[in-house]
Amino acid sequence: MAALAIALAASACLNVEIPLFSGGGDLHERLLRGERGPKILLVDLSGTLGLRAPSRLLGLPGAESPIARLREELDRARRDDEIAALVLRIDSPGGTVIASEILHGEVERWKRETGRPVVAQLMGVAASGGYYVAMAADRVQAYPATITGSIGVIMLGFNASGLMEKVGVGYQTFTSGAFKDAGSPFRAMSEPEREQLGSVVKDLFAGFLDVVGRGRPKLTREEIERLADGRIYSARQALASGLIDGIGDLEQTIALAEQAAGVTGDARLVVYRRPGERWENLFSAASASLTTESAAAQLRGAFSESSFLYWWPGAANGSVLLDALSALPGAAPPSSSARQ
Repeated sequence: MAALAIALAASACLNVEIPLFSGGGDLHERLLRGERGPKILLVDLSGTLGLRAPSRLLGLPGAESPIARLREELDRARRDDEIAALVLRIDSPGGTVIASEILHGEVERWKRETGRPVVAQLMGVAASGGYYVAMAADRVQAYPATITGSIGVIMLGFNASGLMEKVGVGYQTFTSGAFKDAGSPFRAMSEPEREQLGSVVKDLFAGFLDVVGRGRPKLTREEIERLADGRIYSARQALASGLIDGIGDLEQTIALAEQAAGVTGDARLVVYRRPGERWENLFSAASASLTTESAAAQLRGAFSESSFLYWWPGAANGSVLLDALSALPGAAPPSSSARQ
């Protein structure tokens, strides 16, 4: 692990920002522009996708659980008959399998129960689980510089048995079955264990392909399987292969949402914010900026929930990945010097 820490730390880029924290409270509708007409709701989904909220920094409130926040916003929008369409702005490298599935299901349920269109706008990175959630939208747009794709499943782990032998530490355990400690970081994995865990990865991957198939009905299963080898795509590559519907900016996507909802006249663009959250303009984020520390906190939460991920590892810099690795069972927290 020491060699891995040094290699990752050498490539790390530490961003120092002063994070902004919201003070909680009920969601309130904020008008971004327009004075009359139907409402177009802009909803943010950003950061690593997990079931839990990221851990807190210095005792101050951190970002919310993405699932809880999205559910609350969609529930409020469901009760507002003036909401004509939803623009889902996604900036995420993915996260856990279960979180991605729940978020996708929440968007699909909102569409089914309201009959209103959803247009997804992919931002800087909308990969793996981020792309998975976008498949619930009626149309998927991306910026020219967006990175997307990374369709696949990853199970992360490490084998520290060689290091343990060097320091004279042995491993002993009692299990109720042959596969109970499969994937343990304290010993090498047997071939039957690799096959069994691999079968789980393949099954989860098949579910991902099913979701892409429903979201991209013009693509055949064979085409999807060819595209889903885990690689990332630029926006132009994704458009050429049929993984997205168009390339454009957020303003164009909002116009497409209005068109999908049949809005021909004036419209209002609205967001939901809690007290203390920024909402000055179209690009004001709903939650705190994703600093290195908050990103690491989100990844720690994701790794502690499940080792099966719809996640693109390339989205994390060395410092963030080291913090995530420290959350794996049996791993010691990396020293501060190793992360700088």
